[in-house]
Amino acid sequence: MISEHNIPALASLEYVAYIDDNGELPEQLQGKIGVYAIFDQDKILQFVGYSRDVYLSCKQHLVRFPEKCYWLKVQTIERPNRSILEQIEREWIAENANLPLGNGEDKEKWINPINAKELMTPEEQSNYQNPLIDELAKIKLLKNVARRVEGEILAVLESRGVRSQIRFNPKLKEAGLLDLK
Repeated sequence: MISEHNIPALASLEYVAYIDDNGELPEQLQGKIGVYAIFDQDKILQFVGYSRDVYLSCKQHLVRFPEKCYWLKVQTIERPNRSILEQIEREWIAENANLPLGNGEDKEKWINPINAKELMTPEEQSNYQNPLIDELAKIKLLKNVARRVEGEILAVLESRGVRSQIRFNPKLKEAGLLDLK
């Protein structure tokens, strides 16, 4: 039983492949409450977070940063306890010596939906800012930008061999946002 007094060191935990040989994320983490550390290909810590469903959170991070999600270290707990989860998160970040970018300047990008507006091409920006188009045309344009970005993300995931089902929330696309359903 994990308590605030016996938190395992991040270095003591085994690395788990983010994507297994079958192209799946670690399914044993579905519905599990815990703290997780995400590492890049070179096993450099990118982000530490906690969740009520580690599997779902890791899937969200994979679509946001497919190039930074190669390895995981996870500590699960039986019952939700925010103070223990936060304590583990703090200790793992402190153990790393450097604040991971995902917990610092890039935190919003790690935890919030992808904002497709930030990924518009110059032509898309010009069309979006055109004073002659109405609100409906803007929504349609945002939806198309979100679909384009979604296609790019899915292509990267496919190149990584991901076979887990990835479905984005269609309602958010109208606002130019991408988040898993």
